[in-house]
Amino acid sequence: MNTLAATVTSTGEAIQFWVLGTIAVLGALGTILMKRAVHSALSLAGTMIILAVFYLANGAYFLGVVQIIVYTGAIMMLFLFVVMLVGVTAADSLKETLKGQRWLAAACGLGFGVLLIAGIANASLKNFNGLGAANSAYGGNVEGIAALLFTKYVFAFEITGALLITAAVGAMVLTHRERTERAKTQRELAEQRVREGRQLPPLPAPGVYARHNAVDIPGLLPDGTTSQLTVSKTLRERGQIRDVSSDALNDLKALEQHAEERLGRDHDSQEHEEGVAK
Repeated sequence: MNTLAATVTSTGEAIQFWVLGTIAVLGALGTILMKRAVHSALSLAGTMIILAVFYLANGAYFLGVVQIIVYTGAIMMLFLFVVMLVGVTAADSLKETLKGQRWLAAACGLGFGVLLIAGIANASLKNFNGLGAANSAYGGNVEGIAALLFTKYVFAFEITGALLITAAVGAMVLTHRERTERAKTQRELAEQRVREGRQLPPLPAPGVYARHNAVDIPGLLPDGTTSQLTVSKTLRERGQIRDVSSDALNDLKALEQHAEERLGRDHDSQEHEEGVAK
């Protein structure tokens, strides 16, 4: 009865497997096909999260939590921050530092695919007991994992730890930069800006000599023209700068005068009504 229950897959489990499995495969393909290293790392993080969901769905709660906290939350985010800190670009990823590494990676991927297909075929042809029997053999899921890690798979566990330490050391080596020249002083930087003809004082604030000091209104120079230095370059690129030309200011002045006249008439009529009421 237990064997039959373990070999039968419910409709919900089948839908979960095919939906999440498809997303996991797309994330894995994005890991190796994305041009930017940051996007590849994010795709791999998504695949790891889906793998954690598979662990939880199959009753391996400890592995599912460890997959999210340790691998996705710690190691994968560490890799992502290192990639962002190093600044790997698409051009850098196209350069081969080791000759023949692409063919070697393709051969390793093909071998892994053959092993994966063979493992799935072997599991589909034989009956399995599920995680219930494996967890009960050692008194629980955590106890069973600990017994296997420190007995049967202790060598693989130590090798994995050594690889992670090597990756951490390599990340620190890549991000370390030795200064080859003396740092420039503030005076030297100022003199360099003078020689290059760049803007020396701080940029003028928006709305100087204008009617408003909003960030999207350029300041007016004494001759009435606008200064493009007073607004952000981002707003200029987006076309979100308000018009402060003479025509626009005259229209605004007329609109304000019309509003004042209307408010004045309303105020006079209100006083007249109050006098009549008295």
